[in-house]
Amino acid sequence: MLGRLKDLTVNRDGTQNITVTVQADVREMYDDLKEKDIDIEIKRHYAKRSLDASAKSWVMIDQLAEKLGKTKKEIYREAIKEIGGVSDVVCVIDSAVETLCRNWETKGQGWMTEVAPSKIPGCKNVTLWYGSSCYNTKQMSTLIDQLIQECNQQGIPTMRDEEVDRLLKQWNKKKEKEDEKLDSSTDDS
Repeated sequence: MLGRLKDLTVNRDGTQNITVTVQADVREMYDDLKEKDIDIEIKRHYAKRSLDASAKSWVMIDQLAEKLGKTKKEIYREAIKEIGGVSDVVCVIDSAVETLCRNWETKGQGWMTEVAPSKIPGCKNVTLWYGSSCYNTKQMSTLIDQLIQECNQQGIPTMRDEEVDRLLKQWNKKKEKEDEKLDSSTDDS
């Protein structure tokens, strides 16, 4: 869920208390989990990418596919594999590898797997690539930049820098609105 860190207190015994403001009703969850061990992950929020940016990406993918004699799916997957931060490597027991790969790849064209040997007997390392449908602003920007570079190498006209900037500004405006909403909800508390 979307939230914002508001306060950090260090206690005499070295433990720390963090105050987090959230945009959701968590009272029921709080009552259920109070005084129990929980797992916590806090990471920076990035606005989701816009549909305009996705559409522009697919135009470039289509043009590259036509020029290079490849399928759009091949171009898309090659571009995804060239950028960082959009995959994870997991160690999986041999008997579960096929099921994991099959289920992962049903999520969409960009959701890919690659199996490699593991140093752990009876296991394989599986690289899991995420499709662009779940990319944040930074990841989508990197994908767009990758496609623009490839189009330029192939002599295919691409978006002007101003148009790329406009698409990325749309993402940032959405992020700013979310931040403003968080600010106003914390001012009331």
